[in-house]
Amino acid sequence: MIDTYGRVATDLRVSLTDKCNLRCTYCMPAEGLPWLPKDELLSDDEVVRLVRLAVQRLGVREVRFTGGEPLLRPGLPGIVERVAALDPRPEISLTTNGIGLARTAPALRAAGLDRINVSLDTLRPEVFRRLARRDRLADVVAGLAAAEAAGLGPVKVNAVLMRGVNEAEAPELLEWCLERGYELRFIEQMPLDAQHGWTRRDMITAQEILGLLGERFRLTPEEPEERGAAPAERWLVDGGPARVGVIASVTRPFCRACDRTRLTADGQVRNCLFATEETDLRGALRGGAPDEDVAELWRKAMWGKRAGGGLDDPSFLQPSRPMSAIGG
Repeated sequence: MIDTYGRVATDLRVSLTDKCNLRCTYCMPAEGLPWLPKDELLSDDEVVRLVRLAVQRLGVREVRFTGGEPLLRPGLPGIVERVAALDPRPEISLTTNGIGLARTAPALRAAGLDRINVSLDTLRPEVFRRLARRDRLADVVAGLAAAEAAGLGPVKVNAVLMRGVNEAEAPELLEWCLERGYELRFIEQMPLDAQHGWTRRDMITAQEILGLLGERFRLTPEEPEERGAAPAERWLVDGGPARVGVIASVTRPFCRACDRTRLTADGQVRNCLFATEETDLRGALRGGAPDEDVAELWRKAMWGKRAGGGLDDPSFLQPSRPMSAIGG
């Protein structure tokens, strides 16, 4: 799948549900959101069919399952197993908040999951309760340990820093991850919250993050050619081999190298995280369209991808769907 700027989409992000068992303040309101009706969600068979088309007809080589919270999808292990059986076999990963991972990590590894990313913004129980509106920090920590024990390494930890909330924990988070062999990645907070309350002045920038880490660690930029289309800029910590990443989606966008295509839980293709338009593949599937027609719809959707997310454009409009409904 190529676009008019010559970028080729080889990385597919698949949202399996818009539901989540946390209520993180930078993502959704305390009462949650109106969830998608079950009949609007792609079935397990429909998910696998679309992933198969992406892999076998459209050149996708990596598949990441996201949510909402993907561990809430009852058929997740079966979906992973069926995708792992595809020829050619894509690399399969998962982004999760870690709730329930202690129980499911062995089964997911046995099904064929290769890697995992776990969101963890704080190590302090009181801050976790304030951010997530749930007292589940111990479950996330246990889930990380279970993922490592199951062989889902390198385990990556995603952290969002918020001004006046947890930014002082940046060095503490990194030291904790280094001690356990996890690879930490800080992510600039993006304008994808359901409340539309994001402001640039409240965001902790990549430069600020590096400054906070530099107070305790010596950071050396990794060779730029090693980054490729990866969203994270990475630094060696105290000479390496340990590394830390920063995903600066707002202040240092990486749109020129973007290789992603996104599929929502209700079967809509999004050619950009900040897209304002979607292409309906669910309707085509349920209308009896053959594989090649569905694939052609997907190609056309990606052909129209914009040059960038447009966050620096004065006319930028936040997508109507929040991150929990788009997929990470």
